Amino acid sequence: MDQQYTTDTTFDGATFKTLTFAQGVFETCRFSGCDFTGYDFSGCTFIDGEFADCNLSLVPLNATVFRDVIFSNGKMLGLHFENCDRFGLSASFDHCLLDHSSFYRAVLKKTVFRATRLLEVDFSGSDLVGAVFDDCDLSGAVFNRTNLEKADLRTSFGYTIDPEINNLKKTKFSLDGVPGLLHKYGIEIEI
Repeated sequence: MDQQYTTDTTFDGATFKTLTFAQGVFETCRFSGCDFTGYDFSGCTFIDGEFADCNLSLVPLNATVFRDVIFSNGKMLGLHFENCDRFGLSASFDHCLLDHSSFYRAVLKKTVFRATRLLEVDFSGSDLVGAVFDDCDLSGAVFNRTNLEKADLRTSFGYTIDPEINNLKKTKFSLDGVPGLLHKYGIEIEI
């Protein structure tokens, strides 16, 4: 079966609801104000695209490809990025809600998360070398055998990261983040 190939197209909420979303390749496409509730992105490829003000919560991502995709102001609850195609996963997240999502063992080098809420997100086994978490709420996020080398968490908050089981070489933290690094020791620090 041939896949649909769509390029240089903008889908807005009103337009999108009248279309049938088919498995295919979407290159340099912009999705604006779309509600993808009930849709399945499995097997789809998104290249150099943008999702703005979209609801992608609980959308299946089996073998989905995201290459150079921007997510802004999105509601993306419960997504399983570990099911995406592992080759070339690259995206940025700006003012998104990613609560209860999973990036288990995902390769996210130099990924930028800006003003994004990441409550109870699973980053176990992820490669986050050079990632930037700018003003992100990481409350309850799981970092277990995560590579955070050269990552920047200076402006983020709410995280608890065990330095003994995660790679934190040259990772940047602010003084306010120190309690999250010492949490397991039961040390109380006043700042």
